[in-house]
Amino acid sequence: MSFWDHLEVLRWSLIRIACVLVVLVVASFLAMPHIFDTLILGPASSDFFVYRWFAAIGRHVPFFPDFSDDGFHADIININVASQFMTHISTSFWLSLVIAFPYVVYELWRFVKPALFKTERAAVAKAFGFGTLMFFAGCAVGYCLIFPFTFRFLVEYQVSDMIENRISLNSYMSNFLGMVFIMGVIFEMPLLAWLMSKLGLLHRDFLRKYRRHAVVVMLVLAAVITPTGDPFSLMLVFVPLFLLYEFAVRIVKPA
Repeated sequence: MSFWDHLEVLRWSLIRIACVLVVLVVASFLAMPHIFDTLILGPASSDFFVYRWFAAIGRHVPFFPDFSDDGFHADIININVASQFMTHISTSFWLSLVIAFPYVVYELWRFVKPALFKTERAAVAKAFGFGTLMFFAGCAVGYCLIFPFTFRFLVEYQVSDMIENRISLNSYMSNFLGMVFIMGVIFEMPLLAWLMSKLGLLHRDFLRKYRRHAVVVMLVLAAVITPTGDPFSLMLVFVPLFLLYEFAVRIVKPA
């Protein structure tokens, strides 16, 4: 195939991706009121399933952080005229992008597959599948653990009893989307290490040698992501990061 033929194949792949995204955006836009109340605003009240699970654990485990059903509720307010409409549109797009992520990966795989040898196709297919799985796992950790506990701490924190916390819609959505997608990207760390290993830029002995330095960096990163100050919340972020690092050590090639 000539260069222009490859561009034609890429153009049709992008067209198919765009069509799928349009359909999903329309469907998400129509279902967004229900999705917003049950999924996105879930961490803003004590009825969130993660809070209930940890509250049940806390009744039987001593010295466990208090997640009792105390009627926790965060007031989300809108201070701009068009914010609710723009949030409706932007959230529909981001949700559709997450849902369509496996299909986007599949289209990319179809485009690069003809350029690979048979021995390379199996490895690249596993890499695409593994990357997709890890992205969704990271988003799930961000939604179920990182964002709820960070958000709850910041909402309940008061520098003065005379100040009432009312969270703006834009602030809530920026933190929600940021933490969820950041964790999805962070969970791609083993895949990135594997690719660098295949290119000869990284090896197992290097990761083992600088493991202690990496632990310090991950502790600092966990402290930045969860500014709660308590060891429990810090470990919720640090443990997944450490396990990802150890998994990367296992899958990269030795020197």
